[in-house]
Amino acid sequence: MRILILGGTTEASELARLLADDSRFEATLSLAGRTISPKPQPLPTRIGGFGGIAGLQAWLRDHAVEAVIDATHPYADQISRHAVAACHALSLPLASILRPAWQRQDDDRWIEAESADAAARALGATAARVFLSLGRLELAAFAAAPQHHYVARTIDPPGDIQLPPDIRFVYDRGPFDDAKEHDFLTRERIAFVVSKNSGGAATYPKIAAARRLDLPVVMIARPDKPHGVALDSAGAALLWLETALAHAPPSTSRRSV
Repeated sequence: MRILILGGTTEASELARLLADDSRFEATLSLAGRTISPKPQPLPTRIGGFGGIAGLQAWLRDHAVEAVIDATHPYADQISRHAVAACHALSLPLASILRPAWQRQDDDRWIEAESADAAARALGATAARVFLSLGRLELAAFAAAPQHHYVARTIDPPGDIQLPPDIRFVYDRGPFDDAKEHDFLTRERIAFVVSKNSGGAATYPKIAAARRLDLPVVMIARPDKPHGVALDSAGAALLWLETALAHAPPSTSRRSV
């Protein structure tokens, strides 16, 4: 059974590992290409966009894909919209791994923001030391608040985008450690943390550390993200694929088992 995994998350990588040695499935992992040096994956991997809904629909048809798993980041709403539309047009089964959002705890000091632009405004006029835990594409919004000193943690260099004048980069990727995040925020004398509500355990330690240090967290809200059959893990996605395979018509192409 030919599968397309729309990836870029830890759940997508976990599903790739589950499918890599499973002869019942022939899976391809698709990455958007926003990370310059993505982690090696055990499946054939394509990198880059599809060219909108029509391009994704053509790719699915040309590669005889029989099911799609959307395991993209909670903020990758555009590809999810395209997947819903393309799979509907081709009558393909679509399942989505939906990572639960972090929930505010009693001692959290969250400032809700609808966007990166709103997050920059929420920092206020008084100069402060700000930790930006965001993708590099969101950093340009903070050029509108040049009074702050920013420490930005990203996987890759920012590239050719407008940046605030006082910004320093730390290049790293999760998972992160609770104690180290606490030490990092303390050492950098951070006054504000800016984060997306990505959910999951890999980057949550910064939220827990901010709580212990009584720091405000400017939390950028999630977009409205369309989805297929809602699943909560890579393991659930594998079970869903097994059910789809069991109910597939005899003509469904698959590897011999």
